[in-house]
Amino acid sequence: MPRYEPIDISKVETYSIKTRQNKVNVNEHFAAPVKAKASFSDFVERLPNVLGADSLRHVVEAVVTAHRAERPVVAAIGGHVVKCGLQPVLKSLIEAGVVTAVAMNGSAAIHDYEVSLVGATSEDVGAVLHSGDFGFSEETGGGINRALQAAQTSDIGFGAAVGRSIIDSGHPFTEYSLLATCAEKEIPCTVHVAIGTDIIHQHPAMDGAVTGDMSYRDFRLLTAVVADLSGGVWLNFGSAVIMPEVFLKALSIAQNLGHHVDNFTTANFDMIRHYRTQQNVVSRPVSGQGQGYNLIGHHEINIPLFAQAVIESI
Repeated sequence: MPRYEPIDISKVETYSIKTRQNKVNVNEHFAAPVKAKASFSDFVERLPNVLGADSLRHVVEAVVTAHRAERPVVAAIGGHVVKCGLQPVLKSLIEAGVVTAVAMNGSAAIHDYEVSLVGATSEDVGAVLHSGDFGFSEETGGGINRALQAAQTSDIGFGAAVGRSIIDSGHPFTEYSLLATCAEKEIPCTVHVAIGTDIIHQHPAMDGAVTGDMSYRDFRLLTAVVADLSGGVWLNFGSAVIMPEVFLKALSIAQNLGHHVDNFTTANFDMIRHYRTQQNVVSRPVSGQGQGYNLIGHHEINIPLFAQAVIESI
């Protein structure tokens, strides 16, 4: 076995820092000093031109550009975004005509429905799981399942059925519902369900055939939106699995049918980096022409910052 001695570094060669190429310099990348009573636009401009701040600016610019060119801007939503109370923020983007379509997983639709009905959501799972009470609220399971069954004879899907039900039933907190807002504005709002993942699947009124049919209608509708995504923006807000997978399959169908969707922007807003969102939102879809971004941080901070920057810019 060799016997090692500490290496002699006395003859290591050095060079002047003045000859080195650097990634960050004070003239191009540093933040500006904070200023009292600055406007929000000024605040954004004073952020450093690196990493997350730079990504935020690029995504805002992409959304504003798409809005001005009348291209789609799609908000794909996971349940935690609704539980963080961000419906009013996203509703502002819808009402400003910035977000042109909404897609969500089943949990987001459930939380949205409960908020519209009682102004609250998100039960304490740990406190009621072992008593056998978790997820069995009659109004949630019965209301959503019956809304789907009643609308199956029409030509609408899951999202529109529940959104119209909220409006027609006169829920006291309808103003907070994204499903209802989209129904009123007549923009696509689709719900994508994995059967067995949502509390309404525990309810006696659950009909798997109806749920599958209504969610499948929404998948086809969303695919039509994705087929028109060239020049637009796909925003993934807090869905780690369902919406990234749905997006990838919808994009694959659109390409297969010859729509050649390209030159669009994707952005993933989440609290941590996930494999699926990195691959199915940020990387693979824009591997032709386009750009993907990660904006990592708390939804309750990053999404309002983003939305305010967009509203200020338009």
